[in-house]
Amino acid sequence: MYFLKKQKIKSQQGTILVFLIIVLCVFSILMLPLLDNIVLKLNILRTAIDREKALQIAEAGVNYYQWHLAHFPEDYVNGSGEHEYIDKDTQEVVGHFNLVITPPLIGSSVVTIKSTGWTTSSPSVTRTITVQFGIPSLAKYAFLSNWHIWIYPSDSINGQFMSNNGIRFEGTGNAPIQSFKPTYTCGHPDGCADYGETKPGIWGNPMPSQETQNFWQFPVSFVDFSTLTSTLSDMKGLANKGGIYLPSSNKQGYSLVFNSDGTVTIYKVTKRRSNPTGQHYVYDVWSSYPDSTDYNSRTLLSGYDHKALPSNGIIFAEDNLWVEGTVKGRVTVATAKLGETDLDDMYSIYIPNNIVYNSKDGSDVLGLIAQRDIIYSYYSPTNLEVDAAQVAQNGATQVLYYSSNYECYAGQTCSHYPYIKNSIITYGSIMSYDGWVWSWSNADGSVFSGGYMHTYNNYDPNLLYSPPPSFPLSTSGYQQFNWVSN
Repeated sequence: MYFLKKQKIKSQQGTILVFLIIVLCVFSILMLPLLDNIVLKLNILRTAIDREKALQIAEAGVNYYQWHLAHFPEDYVNGSGEHEYIDKDTQEVVGHFNLVITPPLIGSSVVTIKSTGWTTSSPSVTRTITVQFGIPSLAKYAFLSNWHIWIYPSDSINGQFMSNNGIRFEGTGNAPIQSFKPTYTCGHPDGCADYGETKPGIWGNPMPSQETQNFWQFPVSFVDFSTLTSTLSDMKGLANKGGIYLPSSNKQGYSLVFNSDGTVTIYKVTKRRSNPTGQHYVYDVWSSYPDSTDYNSRTLLSGYDHKALPSNGIIFAEDNLWVEGTVKGRVTVATAKLGETDLDDMYSIYIPNNIVYNSKDGSDVLGLIAQRDIIYSYYSPTNLEVDAAQVAQNGATQVLYYSSNYECYAGQTCSHYPYIKNSIITYGSIMSYDGWVWSWSNADGSVFSGGYMHTYNNYDPNLLYSPPPSFPLSTSGYQQFNWVSN
């Protein structure tokens, strides 16, 4: 009897063992995929951590080169290549970053930094950051003036607007509208009844919409036009070293015609056209203007028929210039009599015909810098387009005032009066010491001398960080404006 009981117990133990083996097998079958999944997730987590560390190391590389640019703004070589990334606490090398620097193109301030980072423990896991830094140019302004400005209710300003003086603004705007003045003295030219009337730096009567008023900023920092003097001096030096330098013509000046094949043809102007008959007086924004604004005869300058644009993009003349044509490439045209302080003896740029870009994608750009005025000629087309960043350092960007017996008023066709033209389109930037004048008219729109009845002013956003060659830059230093990572 005892023997039988012992055998039964042994039989039960064997059954339990088999059951446990079955359970363990089933558990293993079920757990192995789960364990694999856990291991996979741990590897993914480890890779994500390595990727994040690599990104931070790459970011450190960008920060390093940003510091380098702040101290050595024109050095795009030193600092490139591979660098160690050291843990400050342990002083161990925990990673590396590699820098590839793309310097600015001619006329541009944009530096491209490509930084690739990785950890020492996982060198195969890399992250790359591509960042662009640029110094804003003076051409960040759609309009910049040193004088008081009156924007009529019918006017629309596209782009940043700035005056070192007061602004009466009654139109519409879509970007910062800025004045250096907290208050200023308003007079008859600004529609004030009496000279000596004090107004805020920016005001209107009638006031524009609240949406436009939200863009008003005053007072803001002064923009010094005199800094252009050193810029002009530098441009003369560059023109003599790889650019095109034009000395005094001993005639009337030079005519520059840009060609769509990326060249320029240069003439010597030997004679100007006479002012049109019936015009009793000719004035600029301040006083009588002594010269005709159009060339009459010119001769081809030897060696300058379809001449390639200079490698440094600088054309500098010590004489008056007429500029027209189709611009393909990046070029700055400047004229000045350096050291001259008498406005009447300074040189100007005249625009007798259309100036258009071959492409408006930023690859083609023209800077016009005149020591005195930029003047739209009397015989310019009735529909005119000017693509350029224009600077009149000491004068104005303007159509001249012609006194005549044939004054024209809003609503009239004025076909008998050739000086009344239809439309002007500008694409670029206008920077003018004494402001700008497209037509001589009253606040009610009546034109009492001439110019363009319809004006369309468009800012070229490419000018902010890719201005014309050697164009004046702001003092703000490099600013980041693009950031991309993989």
